[in-house]
Amino acid sequence: MSSSYIPAKTQTQLWALAAGRCEFSGCNKFLVGDLVAGREDGKFGFVAHIVADSENGPRGDKIRSPQLASEISNLMLMCPIHHKEIDVDHVDDYPENVLIAMKREHESRIEMVTDMDADRAAHVLRFAATIGQMDSLVSTKAIFAAMPPDRHPAERRTIDIELNSEVKDDEPSFWEMQSEHLRRQFARKVKERIEQKDILQLSVFALAPQPLLIELGTLLGDIMPVTVHQKYREPSGWKWLLHQPAINFKVGEHSGPKDVPVALKLAISATIDDQRIRSVLGANTAIWSITADEPHNDIMRRPEDLAIYKTHLRRLLDRIKAHHGEDASINVFPAVPVSVAVETGRTRMPKADLPLIIYDQSSQKGFVRTIKIGNQFKIVASKY
Repeated sequence: MSSSYIPAKTQTQLWALAAGRCEFSGCNKFLVGDLVAGREDGKFGFVAHIVADSENGPRGDKIRSPQLASEISNLMLMCPIHHKEIDVDHVDDYPENVLIAMKREHESRIEMVTDMDADRAAHVLRFAATIGQMDSLVSTKAIFAAMPPDRHPAERRTIDIELNSEVKDDEPSFWEMQSEHLRRQFARKVKERIEQKDILQLSVFALAPQPLLIELGTLLGDIMPVTVHQKYREPSGWKWLLHQPAINFKVGEHSGPKDVPVALKLAISATIDDQRIRSVLGANTAIWSITADEPHNDIMRRPEDLAIYKTHLRRLLDRIKAHHGEDASINVFPAVPVSVAVETGRTRMPKADLPLIIYDQSSQKGFVRTIKIGNQFKIVASKY
C-alpha cells in the first residue's frame, strides 16, 4: 500500500486519463458509482504505483522510487482486485515494462475514443440466423472494440435481428420463411428508425447463410452510411486487420451468346468449379465471375479490398445487363466472406439492375436455388 502523498491534482489527472476505469489489461471496470451500495457518486478505484514509492515495495528501487512517487507516468488506476493482483498476489508476473504497456494501451485507447466527434457515432446492427451464430455475436465488448477509429457506438445496446426456425434449410419453405422474417424484423427494428432520423449510421456485424446476408445487404442498400465488419477465425475477432497483403481479384466476362442462362460466380473464400454451375443451369450457361487468388475463409482482412470488390461487382452488373438485355436474370453462386455477402446485396441498384437468384451450397444436393431478389423479392422454391 502506498505511503506517499499524491497531490489531488495528479490524482484527478489520472482519473481523467483512465476515464475512471481500471487500467489492468482486459478489465476496464468502471470505478465510479455503486448502485448496489446506493452510492452513485462514490469512487472505488486505487491509485497504484508501477515502481513502488518505497524501495522495499513491489518493483521498488532505492533511487527511482522517491523520484517517481508522485509522477503521473508512474501511476495507474486500478480496481481493488487488480491492485492486489499486481502488488500482493503475483508481483513477479507484473514487472515494470508490462504495467507501463498496460497504462499506455489503456490511455491511448481512451484518448482515441473520446476524441471522436459526435457525427461518427453509429448504431450497431447484429444479425444471425441461428442461436449458435448469435452466441458468437453476444460479446458487445468485442464488437464495440472493433469500431474505432472510424466509428464509435451511438448507444450501449445493439439492434438485434435473429432468425430461428425449426424448419431445416433443405425443406421447401425454409428460405421463404427466413426471408420474410428478415424483412419484417428489418422494417420494424431498423427501417422505421431510419425514417424517423433516429439512426444516421450503422455498423453491421453478421453471421448467417450467404443468401440471407445478401438479402440483408439489399435491405440496407445505400440509403445511409454503413460499415460492414468481417468476422475472423484466426485471430478471432471483428476488427479490420491493416497492413495485410492486398487481394488479387480476377474478373471473368462472357463474350458468347446472349440469350442463354446467366451465372455470376463469386469465389472469394473458396473455389467454385464451372461444371458445378453448368450442372444446375445447363451446358450453354454464360458464366461471369469475380475470383481471388488463393481463396480462403479469412481472406478479407482490409476494408480497402472490400471497396475494390464492390467496384468490380458494380461494373460487372452493368456489363451483364448490357450484354444479356433487360429481361435476363442473374443466377448468383457465392462462396464469399460475410462482409462480401452483405456488400454484394448493397451494391445492387434496385431500379436499375437485373434480378438476382441466389444459390446456396447444400451438403446433400449441391447448389440449390433459394431467394430471388427483384420483382418484389419473389421467392423461388427449390426443385432439388
